Amino acid sequence: MPSVNALIRQALEEDRAAQDLTSRLLLPPSQHVEGVILAKQPGIVAGVQVCRDTFLTLNRRIRCAVTRRDGQPVRAGQTILSVRGPARAIFAAERTALNFLGHLSGIATLTARFVQRVTPHRVAILDTRKTIPGLRDAEKSAVRSGGGHSHRLHLADAILIKTNHLKALGKPRSEAIWAAVARAKRARPSRDVIVEAANLAEFRAALAMRPDVILLDNWTAPVMRQAVRLRNAIGRRPLLEASGGVTLANIRAIAATGVERISIGRLTHSAPALDVSLRIS
Repeated sequence: MPSVNALIRQALEEDRAAQDLTSRLLLPPSQHVEGVILAKQPGIVAGVQVCRDTFLTLNRRIRCAVTRRDGQPVRAGQTILSVRGPARAIFAAERTALNFLGHLSGIATLTARFVQRVTPHRVAILDTRKTIPGLRDAEKSAVRSGGGHSHRLHLADAILIKTNHLKALGKPRSEAIWAAVARAKRARPSRDVIVEAANLAEFRAALAMRPDVILLDNWTAPVMRQAVRLRNAIGRRPLLEASGGVTLANIRAIAATGVERISIGRLTHSAPALDVSLRIS
C-alpha cells in the first residue's frame, strides 16, 4: 500500500502544483504570505498531519502551526492550522491540502454522528474496506478520530466468510457454514473468524460452530433481536455484527437489539467533506 507521503506527492503531481501558472504570473518568488485554514461548518477534525505534510512536501520553507488536532471538535469559523511562507508554494499546495483535510474531517464528523446516535448502547461502530484505493490507512484513522473502530484493515487481517464463499463451496448452506468455519479455525487459529448468516437457519448453524463473530447483513431489527436471544442463551460469544443499510435514521433501533458491533460502509464511501478554506491575512 502506498505511504501517505507517496500519496501526497502523487496528488501534488496530479495538480501540477510545481507549475502553478497563476501564481507564477502574478507573484514574485520572494513574496511571503500568512494565512489560516478555517472550518466553515462544525465538525470533527481529521487529517491535520496530512494537510500539514502536503504544504511541507511542496516547499520545506512553509511553516505550519496546528491549532486543532485529529479527533477534536471544531466550530464554524475556528482555525484548524495556520500557514506562512512563500506565497507561490502556499497557493500551489492549497487545494490538495484542503482536499485531504476536508475529506478526512468529513469521515470523522459522520462517524461521530453515528457514535452519538447509539448512546447509551454499548455497541462499537466499525468501518469497512469500502475505501478509496490508496487512502485506506488515512480514512480508517479518520474513523477512529470520530470515535469509531477499524474493521479488518485488509484481506489478510481476518477470515470473513461471506455468502459468496459459502455458495462457491457447493454444499447445502448449513453444511457449508460448518465446513468453512471448521477449516478456518484449523488453518488460522490466531485470526478472527467471521461468518455471514443470511437468516435464522444459517445463524443457528453458525452459532453451533462458535466463530468469533457472526455477521447479520441486511437483517431487520426484530429478527436481530431473535438472534441476540439465541446467542445469549449460550453465553456472550460469538459477537454479533449488524451491517447493510445502516443509516442515521435506523441505527438507534439496530443498537437497541443487543448486537455488539455495527459496520457501516458509508463512513468512508459516502461521507460529505467538511467545508474548509484558506484565508490569507
